[in-house]
Amino acid sequence: MTKPNLAVNIGGLQMKNPVTTASGTFGFGPEYSPYIDINQLGAVVVKGTTLKPRQGNPTPRMVETPSGILNSIGLQNPGVEYVIEHYLPYFKTLQTPVIVNISGDTVEDYAQVAEKLSQAGGVAALEVNISCPNVKKGGMAFGSDPAMAAEVTAAVRSATNLPLVVKLSPNVTDITKVAESVTKAGANALSLINTLLGMAIDINTGRPVLGNIMGGLSGPAVKPVALRAVWQVYDAVQLPIIGMGGISTAEDALEFIMAGASAVALGTANFINPRVAVEVVDGIEEYLTKNGINDVNELVGVAHS
Repeated sequence: MTKPNLAVNIGGLQMKNPVTTASGTFGFGPEYSPYIDINQLGAVVVKGTTLKPRQGNPTPRMVETPSGILNSIGLQNPGVEYVIEHYLPYFKTLQTPVIVNISGDTVEDYAQVAEKLSQAGGVAALEVNISCPNVKKGGMAFGSDPAMAAEVTAAVRSATNLPLVVKLSPNVTDITKVAESVTKAGANALSLINTLLGMAIDINTGRPVLGNIMGGLSGPAVKPVALRAVWQVYDAVQLPIIGMGGISTAEDALEFIMAGASAVALGTANFINPRVAVEVVDGIEEYLTKNGINDVNELVGVAHS
């Protein structure tokens, strides 16, 4: 029996299957290598990287909620030079493409990080984070304004020839307006959604739990919001979409694909089950075989028809 085709093309990035990881939940890759064969994934998206090292936000940085987690890490990372020196050799040993998530305080920061990673080699694509809710400069401040989102995208586009994935925030009035603006500015693909802005209060102290007061909500609670956003953006632009937000099973992933995502990313679920991404790949293949579907691409956006 012929196996179904799982390969997808995300704006010039060829993936052997439609499953990757969400930035910030998978480290730089080596952290998960004891648990899974990373080469079984379609791609791996590594931790957010900035021009200079960042210490991140004050603790506590994470708190559980009834159906997800709030995090306020604040893009803690060792900086792009460290990533190039210490992690790039590892990236080059993988048979699966590595996507580096990049962020910055200014438009120029984004462009410089993109240029450095592009010149270093070993990176298959860049994911431009204009949607992090946990930083005071950059991040969501860029992603909530279509004009600023376009400016960042255009700057990164001019600094690299790598496929460019722009990560969108759900914390906006109309996510399609931002999608349209970054499409015109040179994005090759879109990833959505990033976390929803939220908070928690300790009733014993009467104070916010997170050191940064507010943080990003992820996990099963955000799935309906993420699915709606993917549906809307699929109707609005022609770019391929990486859908994410609350995915923890193959069934979840298939919903996103049917809503219009060409690929999916798993985030919070990695903390619960480090093997979940590989299990989702297997589950998608099993679904296709069971239903006599020869190519996963046949399912993209099928719910719209």
